[in-house]
Amino acid sequence: MLATEFIAKESIDQIPPVVVLYGAERYLKQQSLQLLLTSIYGDAQSAQELATTLEGREAEWRNVSDELKTISMWSGKRSVVINAADDFVSANRSSLEAYADKPAKSSLLVLDVKSWPKNTKLAKKVEKTGLSLECGELKGAQLSSWVVSHAQQKYEKSISRSAVALLLELAGTSIGLLDRELDKLSSYVGDNKKITDEDVRALVGGWRLETTWNMINAVRDGELDVALTELNKLMTAGEAPQKLLGGISFVYRKLVQAVRTSARTRNLNSALKSAGVFPRDIPAAETYLRRLGRQRAERIPHLLAKADLGMKGESSLPPRILIERLLVELSP
Repeated sequence: MLATEFIAKESIDQIPPVVVLYGAERYLKQQSLQLLLTSIYGDAQSAQELATTLEGREAEWRNVSDELKTISMWSGKRSVVINAADDFVSANRSSLEAYADKPAKSSLLVLDVKSWPKNTKLAKKVEKTGLSLECGELKGAQLSSWVVSHAQQKYEKSISRSAVALLLELAGTSIGLLDRELDKLSSYVGDNKKITDEDVRALVGGWRLETTWNMINAVRDGELDVALTELNKLMTAGEAPQKLLGGISFVYRKLVQAVRTSARTRNLNSALKSAGVFPRDIPAAETYLRRLGRQRAERIPHLLAKADLGMKGESSLPPRILIERLLVELSP
């Protein structure tokens, strides 16, 4: 089962005797474990006090087995959580297989591992009597969908598609960090039910994002000197050139999409809207693209790729010069 589906449950009536948390996304593991333990003990404080937590490199099966088979004096169920359990699983595979066949019904064993091949005998036995939860990193459309549903379920806020894309561009793809940003955004918008692009820009990006936007807008408006001044502010403040390129690419990918769509529909204004360009920026973006011309606009992906490859070692020019050259090439 996907951990995202498991976490969406408010409580669990039937706690499986063995649960495996596998994958690299720490937030999903933490939330899954919290749901399991609070379903047993009622609250996070009791869970922390009553659950036994061991490190895999130190755990011994004999002690783990004794703990699982001991009747708890303080609650109806005993739980043992083994962190970083990959080596523990390898060293005690046969014992775990036997336990999975006949687990202690009044206990919970949680194994936190990086990998969990489904074709092993142990994995197949756990599937029969327990539960394995996939806690892998979310990417692409799956990650965007998670942000939308998480904002609604946990914070009772809707978030626009373009605001999600901007949030991912600025905050990255770690869902633990994204949850913290959504928490801040929820407080920031207050009684408003929707998180917008402007909210994300204001709260997540800070002054550096605003300066980046000013730089990009200056290029759009034909004010190259202003754009280079803003770039200097960012570079002096220590902003990473690759991050700046990411911000430029985020904006220009939408413009390229609009150019390609308008080639079919013959309606640039509508194409900019469907590409997710912020409504107040559409008139200026339309003017910019008409000044730039279709032929130059269609070369934008090539210019962005050239700058990216240059920063990755294909050019001997300093990253700052590569960004400056890109801004010149993007100017109408």
